[in-house]
Amino acid sequence: MDERFAVVASAGSFLKEDGDDVRFPHRWTPGGVGVRSAFTGGHVLNLAVAACVLNDLYREAEAGGVELRGVRVRAEGGFDTSRWASIGISYAVEVDSDAPQALIAALIATVDEVAEIPRALRQGAAVTRSAG
Repeated sequence: MDERFAVVASAGSFLKEDGDDVRFPHRWTPGGVGVRSAFTGGHVLNLAVAACVLNDLYREAEAGGVELRGVRVRAEGGFDTSRWASIGISYAVEVDSDAPQALIAALIATVDEVAEIPRALRQGAAVTRSAG
C-alpha cells in the first residue's frame, strides 16, 4: 500500500494572510515563508525538497538579476508502507514575476540542477544512528 505526503512552501505574493500556514523567517523575502504541512517524517522529507527549491529559486534569481514577486513549491512523495521505501518525490513550481517566461523556465531548470537537497536525495544518502 502507498501513502502520500504533500506539502506546500510559499513566499511573496503567494503567502496567505489567513490560513493554516506556519510562517518562518526567510532571508530573501520580507514576509517570510509560509509552510502548509502535517508533521510526520514523510511530510518533513518532502518539505526539505520544497524549501530547498524555494530558497534556491530566490538565490539564483537574485544572482541573475531576476525579480520574483512570489514563489510556491508543492512537493509530494510517497512510501511503500509494506517496507517504508520511498517511491519518489515530485515537486511543482509556480513563479510570480514580470520576467519573460523563457527566463523563468531557465531559472527553474537551473534550480532543478543545483538545489542541494534534491541532488543529495537523487544520489542516495546514508543515514546512521550515533551514540549520543
